[in-house]
Amino acid sequence: MKKTLHTVIAGTLMVSMLSACGSGGNKSEGGTGAGAGAGGTVKIEFFQNKLEAKDSFNKLITKFNEANPSIQVTQVNPPDAETVLKTRLAKKDLPDVIGLGANDTYISLSQSGVFDNFTNDALLSNVQPAYIDMLNKQTGSAELNGVPFSANASGVLYNKAMFKELGIDIPKTWNELIAAADKIKAAGKTPFYLTVKDAWTSLVLFNSLEPGIVGLDFFKDRKDGKVAFKDSFREVAEKQLKILDYGQKDAFGKGYNDGNVAFAKGEAAMYIQGVWAIPEIKKANPSMELGIFPFPSTNDAAKNKLVSGVDTLLTISKSTKHKEEAKKFIAFLLQPENSKAYIDEQKAFSTIKGVVQSDASVADLNSAFESGSLVDFADHYIPGAMNLSAIIQDFLQKKDIDQYLSTLDKEWDKVASRK
Repeated sequence: MKKTLHTVIAGTLMVSMLSACGSGGNKSEGGTGAGAGAGGTVKIEFFQNKLEAKDSFNKLITKFNEANPSIQVTQVNPPDAETVLKTRLAKKDLPDVIGLGANDTYISLSQSGVFDNFTNDALLSNVQPAYIDMLNKQTGSAELNGVPFSANASGVLYNKAMFKELGIDIPKTWNELIAAADKIKAAGKTPFYLTVKDAWTSLVLFNSLEPGIVGLDFFKDRKDGKVAFKDSFREVAEKQLKILDYGQKDAFGKGYNDGNVAFAKGEAAMYIQGVWAIPEIKKANPSMELGIFPFPSTNDAAKNKLVSGVDTLLTISKSTKHKEEAKKFIAFLLQPENSKAYIDEQKAFSTIKGVVQSDASVADLNSAFESGSLVDFADHYIPGAMNLSAIIQDFLQKKDIDQYLSTLDKEWDKVASRK
């Protein structure tokens, strides 16, 4: 998840991080690099961008360090991690091992040549090919600069008890979703809990609608100047606004944390979010019966695929002095038992063959994974410099579709002109 951080705080974090591990991450205690003699300890910095995964990774790091006394891995997990990482790149101070989402930051850094090449690496032997292909498509390169570690999915979280009480089946089409929302509203309950105060949460609905209605090929055609948002995204925009009609009154005053707690307390029947929210919801209400189903964006059920992508990939900086130790740590994380431990805590999905997510709350997604009815997140194909979440948030407040689509085209062209 993405959080906003004021510049002053980011600066303070940078000073702290650089003084604590900037140069020390590439040195060894009692030796001079990875080939240190007896008693030497190689220090590896593991930098990753998921705040909610910090504890899960710390448990695995402790296990690794205990099994490998000559290597000491330390996790760095700052707020606004991607901005911090780009700043460190400018200072030529990249961490040894990096965990990132398969997004625009990964794409741009991969294309800049700062990550190791994992093409045909033995680390990939148990990784599902579909996720490898996904990364290659995103970068447009045959060279693979990251190892897929975990996958996530987004859709509609739902209160199973409330659905059962109202006699509602899981919607398979857009019309069925709206009919369910109407039935919930008629019963005096809130259909969707919305959290527009945090702009990034608006991306979940955008990502749910775009693939089925427009399709990811749009973005390649947009790069080639063959299509425009104003001609292709009107239905997406209309359905974004339609969902607003079924949210609570103070949607623009509530953020992600508010939504997790409110949904856990039964304040809405549905919550448009991803599996990453499930651990937080269960913290607020451990006994809640919840599930998640793919968002039905169209009235053609065959087009309504599950939105899923590489949530965390692991990569190594080319500048590290400890490539062997860094790869050993990644190989450890990819071991089935360690992958399973991570996805069980994070309610995520493994990229490793044979490692499955068995949590009952995500059982409704199993058929999509088994059949391969999956599609990547649309915002993975949109330049981060466009600040898509802020554009969407502004649109939801003003409700001006023409201005919204025009802004998407203008911002896309503005970013493209800088390259």
